[in-house]
Amino acid sequence: MIYFDNAATTYPKPNQVIQAVQQGMLRYGGNPGRSGHSISMRTAEKVYQVRNLAADFFDAEVENVIFTCNCTQALNFAIKGILLNGGHVITTNLEHNSVLRPIASLAKHNIVSYTIVDVYNQSEETILAMIKKAIRSDTKLIICTHGSNVTGQRLPIERIAKLCKEHNILFAVDGAQSAGVLPVQVRNMGIDLFCTAGHKSLYGPSGTGLLVLGNKILLETIMEGGTGTNSFRMEQPEFYPERMESGTVNTAGICGLGAGIQFLKQKGLRRIYQHEISLCRMAFLGLKGMRNIQLYTPDCAEGSYLPVFIFNVKGRTSMEVVDQLNDAGFALRGGLHCAPLIHQALGTEEIGGVRLSVSVFNKREEIQKFLSTMQKISK
Repeated sequence: MIYFDNAATTYPKPNQVIQAVQQGMLRYGGNPGRSGHSISMRTAEKVYQVRNLAADFFDAEVENVIFTCNCTQALNFAIKGILLNGGHVITTNLEHNSVLRPIASLAKHNIVSYTIVDVYNQSEETILAMIKKAIRSDTKLIICTHGSNVTGQRLPIERIAKLCKEHNILFAVDGAQSAGVLPVQVRNMGIDLFCTAGHKSLYGPSGTGLLVLGNKILLETIMEGGTGTNSFRMEQPEFYPERMESGTVNTAGICGLGAGIQFLKQKGLRRIYQHEISLCRMAFLGLKGMRNIQLYTPDCAEGSYLPVFIFNVKGRTSMEVVDQLNDAGFALRGGLHCAPLIHQALGTEEIGGVRLSVSVFNKREEIQKFLSTMQKISK
């Protein structure tokens, strides 16, 4: 099976990640930060090492790196941590339901109001102008994806961050698709809250994610419990990372995540991005030359897109096409990709889209085989 569903989760994982998870189970089996014996302390030291590694990778203070179980949890921590007491939030129509649903839930309970800006295929200047126009006196947060998990469209994160700073608004970024593909420096880029998954392009295992704070922000908590610190107090600690890390962390997963970050540092992000975007562009241009293929972006060019895009075969639903591809030995995802608003903008809310997304492990020969198969399927 040739795997092109890396925007959902990367597969395969690097060997060092698999080995690190195994070591996490074999060597780091204590409960970190909960006991004074050597096994617990050794485990706590390992967790700290990975936290420090992630802090360096994302340009953050080590205590501002918070381990979560996925990007969805990180986004809920960020969104509700800022908006639990009310306010106005601005987001875009490129967003995943992990952004849209927490906002909608708060709005349903009359806690927040929100504005969704249509940024699909707009120029940077138009995007910035529309966001600026949406700002109100009670706007507390602007949150957007670094890049669409459907079209691959990238947003001008640093320019949006500058706009937020000018208006004293917090800025959160959904980096599920960008972390491990594009360089992210939260402090240098002006990002207040960066959320990402560990199991996508960071090449960690499932059940891992990160909330990285660029600044000292006291988030409201939506989950409280044991932290191993200040145990005599009923209130949740105000210091990080303990404030947001109630309960026992996923030590084996964190070990794997650390190995994934090390793998990326060894490979180099620029090299990874150029490899992946070249494969995507090869697939994109190959499909563009086929008669019955519908594409939804004008290009898949380096600098403007992430290595992911969708297409359809005219006259068929996306699920019909992915079933045919599966039978032919290719793993791609159809449907709405948990991002309904962008599919509304594309006009694909009824049929969905066939998504192709690559990783560092994919090869040109695999793209060639895919295009050969699509020639037959699209007739």
